[in-house]
Amino acid sequence: MQIAVVEGDARRVPFADNTFDLVLAVTVLCFVSDADLAVREMARVLVPGGRLVLADLGKRSLWAAERRARGWLGSSSWRAARFRTARETRRLVEKAGLSVERARGSIYYPPSGTLARWMAWLDPVLGEITTEGAAFVCVAGRKP
Repeated sequence: MQIAVVEGDARRVPFADNTFDLVLAVTVLCFVSDADLAVREMARVLVPGGRLVLADLGKRSLWAAERRARGWLGSSSWRAARFRTARETRRLVEKAGLSVERARGSIYYPPSGTLARWMAWLDPVLGEITTEGAAFVCVAGRKP
């Protein structure tokens, strides 16, 4: 299998319509200035029946709060980042014409190694119940 690296802009994906079975965007949307356009572009390049998976830091998590604070303190990487809830991400997927198949959250503990080890057992339980407070929110959609 050969892999080609192609540089591009998520708001103008450099591929033809109906090209991919899967588009995976991990920690991308929080850095894109026009997320609606980016998700429409991702949907455009999917074949019918193709799947889009979006994963980003959850808006109401301690992990996102820490990164927002870094932005306020001058970090250029985090200054303009925009974090979303699972509901907001679902809306982006639906507005792009895809049907949402699933929304999940994970990492329900603070960004601390010690607390993470102590609280990790809660993660699968909370992930089945809610996406609120999840550090990582993932939404999967399918193109009709």
